[in-house]
Amino acid sequence: MKDTSSVEMKNTTSTEEKGSELGTPKEKAKIAAFLCKWCSYAGADLAGGSRRKYPPNIRIIRTPCSARINPLFVWKCLEEGLDGVLVSGCHPGECHYTEGNYHTRRTFAVFRKLLEYIGIEPERFHMSWVSAAEGDKWAEVVKQVVKAVESVGPNRYFPKGNENDGRGTS
Repeated sequence: MKDTSSVEMKNTTSTEEKGSELGTPKEKAKIAAFLCKWCSYAGADLAGGSRRKYPPNIRIIRTPCSARINPLFVWKCLEEGLDGVLVSGCHPGECHYTEGNYHTRRTFAVFRKLLEYIGIEPERFHMSWVSAAEGDKWAEVVKQVVKAVESVGPNRYFPKGNENDGRGTS
């Protein structure tokens, strides 16, 4: 009879072993998501409540309406080193504030062209329309955004630690 009381169990999925087997672990993309509270935020809440699996890279910022999202918010996220930004609201024609998402669509179409003009990859900025009943769609949108942002790598357009930031501090 074999003595099984002294059998050692080895955890083969420790982070040290993964790092040594695969080289250095890949850093996850950091993505900010500005969501309208009526539709997209509720859709994200439904996805979480339904236990839909999606990457944890997204940090959600709830806004009253997608039209309240200033393009400077997106710029500031990229400037602060985030790898990508998602803006999501109600489907066109279904805005709780009548025409807010039409305003958002026009504003960010121009902003996207500006980002491309100055050389920032278009994969760093995404827009989507998700209703409160579309938890599955929210999970898919997040997966697609994370995949697109990770495909272009970390944000290197705004290096940190730049002492001369052009503000003329004395």
